[in-house]
Amino acid sequence: MEWTQVDVLTTSEAVEAIANILTEQGASGIQIDDSQDIQNYQKADETVVIDWDEIKHQQTGAKVIGYFPQDVFVTEALPVIENKIKQLAEFGLAYAPGTVKVKALADDHWATAWKKYYRPVRLTRHLTIVPAWDDYQKVQTQEQLIVLDPGMAFGTGTHPTTRLMIEALTIIVRGSETMLDVGTGSGVLSIAAKHLGVKQITATDIDQVAVDKAKENLALNPIAQDVTVKVSDLLADVEQTNVDLIVANILAEVIVPLIPQAWAKLRPGGHFLTSGIIADKLDLIIEQQTKQGFIVDQQLKIGDWCGLIAHKPAVNESNQFTAQG
Repeated sequence: MEWTQVDVLTTSEAVEAIANILTEQGASGIQIDDSQDIQNYQKADETVVIDWDEIKHQQTGAKVIGYFPQDVFVTEALPVIENKIKQLAEFGLAYAPGTVKVKALADDHWATAWKKYYRPVRLTRHLTIVPAWDDYQKVQTQEQLIVLDPGMAFGTGTHPTTRLMIEALTIIVRGSETMLDVGTGSGVLSIAAKHLGVKQITATDIDQVAVDKAKENLALNPIAQDVTVKVSDLLADVEQTNVDLIVANILAEVIVPLIPQAWAKLRPGGHFLTSGIIADKLDLIIEQQTKQGFIVDQQLKIGDWCGLIAHKPAVNESNQFTAQG
């Protein structure tokens, strides 16, 4: 089987958005080579030594690589891809240079090309992301593994926006919550939430391809096999109400229309966790959330990326902005 490889040179902040663009246009796998990976990398096993000089990687910016099967007519998809990349500027994302290159790829190369970039990574003290093919052994008894296959996902799950959301989940989750995971992508947040003690989760994404990929990753994690995944435009097709927790790691402009939907679905006192917010869009999201009635409790930040912990006021609770840096 022949594959087509589409490379997009971009910035670190635009990798997830471009990965989603390629997936929407038919990519069956995504590889992200981000120059920030080295500084973000946290070894899961201190006995493993990685010589980064021996690994070919981006020195600046990032490269997002999409692998397209032969039944996708890439020539027709390219103008759409290029146009959608240019539109990222409207969302406040710096994507330049945004150059797109295409080349044919043999099946055997595709099967292994991206694996060298993907190693076990410690996200928190007790959560570690592990590639599905890696024979990783737990370093400590309480360590919980999130097994992902990036051939079926949108990257490695270690992007700063994902880290922010998992940090927020670690702060908020007490156990036995009900949760909605909006724009689930690889399913990494649902898996992490199950490890942290969330009881019932419904995850959504905008198209069937994304939902199928999330289901495949969830199936690799026994603890998350009861997570329900469905196609939905944000929460438009979700029936659940009065939930304890809603999480969304998506672009700021997509968070804006989600805010009233989240308000309607949350119980009084329920929490709304958002990430994927570039720094210059933070004030917009805080303004929109507080206008809706949410109380913003805490701001989280890694580099230029921000996350928010907010809640819907309980009965008789006033709405007063109390965000902490």
